[in-house]
Amino acid sequence: MTKINSLCRCLLPCITPPTNPTTASSSSTTTTGVTSKKRLSTSLRDDIIDVQDSASSSEATSAAVDDSGSLSPVATAPQRPSRTMVIGTLFGRRKKGHVWFSVQHDRLSVKPLLLLELSVTTNQLVREMDSGLVRVALECPRPARPELKSCSLKSVPVWTMFCNGRKSGFAVRRSAGEETRAVLKRLESTTVGAGVLPCGSGSDLDDEVMYMRASYEHVVGSSDSESFHLINPDANSAQELSIFLLRTSS
Repeated sequence: MTKINSLCRCLLPCITPPTNPTTASSSSTTTTGVTSKKRLSTSLRDDIIDVQDSASSSEATSAAVDDSGSLSPVATAPQRPSRTMVIGTLFGRRKKGHVWFSVQHDRLSVKPLLLLELSVTTNQLVREMDSGLVRVALECPRPARPELKSCSLKSVPVWTMFCNGRKSGFAVRRSAGEETRAVLKRLESTTVGAGVLPCGSGSDLDDEVMYMRASYEHVVGSSDSESFHLINPDANSAQELSIFLLRTSS
């Protein structure tokens, strides 16, 4: 019996721990530690939830993209046509000569950027201009060879010409000869105007050169279309003159 009592005294503290103040404080500290650990784990859990939310939102976005297929390309604005100011001169013999159209960036230069000889005569163009509206369309077929499709319109040698919707022959690209250089040289001091250049000592009126010089708006719509539009200095005038260069399908 004595052995049993002594054995109980040794084992009982192991089964039921003592309830002294030190034990109570340690147990409260343990409880507080557990509570703080729970709060820490809770805050970490909130962070994990936020990450999961962002991940789920990104997954939803990717899923939406996957549902709609591949990403559509970013919409870009169409290319705007370029617009520049040039000096355009129409000139030709008074009676029998054809009309020439010269385009220059600088009126002091006698080497034009573009020089075209039109099949219409000076008198025919004057009659067309009496109506107040002149539209000259120069068309050329698109070349069959791929390497020639991107060539500049200014390098096209021959054009089919339409004046106010009527076929009027052809237009030919020319290089500036001595006579053309002489005309442009005499018009160096002229910015805007129209008139007749005297023929010198001769009395033949056929030798007189009629001219009309003005500023033009050069519009490049694409590699297959360019145009020149007369800028009339007189706002009250109804005169309109446009020249179009067009590359069309053959």
